Amino acid sequence: MSNGSRGPTPGFLVWRLANKWRVAVDRAVGPLGLTHAQYSLVASLYGMQRAGERPSQRKLADHTGMEALYVSKLARALESAGLIERNRDPRDPRAVQLALTEQGLTVTRKAITVVQELLDQLLEPLGGLGAERTHAFTDELRTLLDVPLETSVSHDESTEETRS
Repeated sequence: MSNGSRGPTPGFLVWRLANKWRVAVDRAVGPLGLTHAQYSLVASLYGMQRAGERPSQRKLADHTGMEALYVSKLARALESAGLIERNRDPRDPRAVQLALTEQGLTVTRKAITVVQELLDQLLEPLGGLGAERTHAFTDELRTLLDVPLETSVSHDESTEETRS
């Protein structure tokens, strides 16, 4: 958690902020029948549809940073709830395209409004959504998100023994 007496590490703080945000969004969109993960999917889909796209599950996974298998699971649940449609892509029968239904559009618009209010609360200490500090913070987050992370496997003796 911490590095000596210097306090929490940046990684720990990012983890805490992400958890704080996830819990707050879960609570805010719960009454609309959504979880934070489902909200992330439908809100992203909403934005992509508004831009004229009908994305595949893979494209939505890449956009959200979620695993493709998890997006597929969420999409099935959202389809069962009547919020999205899943159809085979006529250009690529292996791909599944997603679109919000009318009910999905209604729920998503309400959820976006609720989450926007939460975001305003979160960013208030930085001066609000349009503040210079918020823009700088957003730029820093983008920088960190653009860094590719590779997990490395440690090669100690016990690992080597199990491979032999």
